[in-house]
Amino acid sequence: MPYSHIGVDSSAAQRSLAQALAALGGEFSLPMDFSPEVLAEVEQVMANHQLPATDLRALPFITLDPPTSQDLDQALYLEREGDGYVVYYAIADVPAFVPAAGALDAETRRRGQTIYTPGQRIPLHPVPLSEGAASLLPDGPRSAFVWEIHLTSDAEQRACSVRRATVASIAKLSYAQGQKMHDDANAPAAIAGTLELLAEIGPKRIQLERARGGASLNVPAQEVEYADGRYVLQFRPNLPIEDWNAQISLLTGMAAAQIMIAGKVGILRTMPAPDAEAIAAYRLQTVALGHPWGQDLAYGEYLRSLDTSKPAHLALMHAATTLFRGAGYTPFQGEVPAQLLQAAVGAPYAHATAPLRRLVDRFVLAICAALCAGEEAPEWAVAALAELPDIMAASNQLANRVDRAAVDTIEAAILRHRVGEEFHAVVLAGPRKNGTGSNGAAPRSPIQIEVPAITAFCEGALEPGTEVRVKLVEADIATRTVRFIPAGS
Repeated sequence: MPYSHIGVDSSAAQRSLAQALAALGGEFSLPMDFSPEVLAEVEQVMANHQLPATDLRALPFITLDPPTSQDLDQALYLEREGDGYVVYYAIADVPAFVPAAGALDAETRRRGQTIYTPGQRIPLHPVPLSEGAASLLPDGPRSAFVWEIHLTSDAEQRACSVRRATVASIAKLSYAQGQKMHDDANAPAAIAGTLELLAEIGPKRIQLERARGGASLNVPAQEVEYADGRYVLQFRPNLPIEDWNAQISLLTGMAAAQIMIAGKVGILRTMPAPDAEAIAAYRLQTVALGHPWGQDLAYGEYLRSLDTSKPAHLALMHAATTLFRGAGYTPFQGEVPAQLLQAAVGAPYAHATAPLRRLVDRFVLAICAALCAGEEAPEWAVAALAELPDIMAASNQLANRVDRAAVDTIEAAILRHRVGEEFHAVVLAGPRKNGTGSNGAAPRSPIQIEVPAITAFCEGALEPGTEVRVKLVEADIATRTVRFIPAGS
């Protein structure tokens, strides 16, 4: 959604939008509450929880997250080592709070991940756990999986390990707070060193990403807000510190993949390179929005050329997700799979840094810690490997459907007062193969509207790559319908 402020032109429309967004949870049967059995198990586990014997509370960890976040998966501490660095990355010890084959284990497998709708969050774990006992908040010691990753002066990994330990965060910082402390050079001494080194390591890791052909989708955060009698969609472009912090997470995911590959057991996040059809459609979109993607430019470099403070470029960053199709999870045991690469990362990669919000990370952490300790991977984790891809695929599909429905709802609200107007557009591809069915439905072709910069469908079999004038004939919030026809039809 490439807009910074979106007006809705009447109180009736405001009510319709609010009701439509609030209804998403029920429409998609999202599991809002946890059963008494699950809550009782969580209460008992939290009461009996013991901190690990390895004590790393002397390390001044900090967290960097959106300002309202309470489910804090990661805490960070960085230090120099000769002309290189050491990254200490603490990840919430979710496995310690989820008994194998227990009620919460079953419930988290049913959910798969935390799902977000505008103004609502359906958590993977109960709030007393995800925003309390397991969250790396700065209100006392916590159990964590602590990654220790040694880097060269160029920030290339030279050694890594992970173990359970007791840690203590000294500060919960928002990205804006952390960026300002760094920019103003006024951070407390215990925090300043980590922020300074993050500003060194992050850009070096970005350069390494470019060298290996990786591409980061740095899409600005977006929030639907109600202000001054209208709904607005607020965009917040990424701060540099967010991109630096993301590189630490990527580094850790790559380290986890290396450990599991060496141990010949685990589960990778894999994805093939973009196919020719997706690339062709995206190139047409880049032309439509005035920032063509040159034939001799790698897609990762093209994405880095986008200025997401510009609405058209922001639309292109969102649309680039079409290049990243085919991602999945590849489990293995005893034999390393042939397909190892995560194309967007440009290396083997695993999800390991968000166990409070994503199911698969819990198993990756437990396996990696066991392998680093010279032990067999836990039986409960290995036993789950075969079913995790299907669980995560179903969960991702649900999350994407919910997200798409929210975007469609908001776009209908944006356009509802412009029914009857004509717009300039570019046809992105031929009509959908299922556009004509037994019910006699007319074919529809995907189009890119120039202003406002949205992707929609226009009735008819239009020629890909052509510029067209289209007319908006319907924009209905309740049904999430936005319908265009060729102008003059």
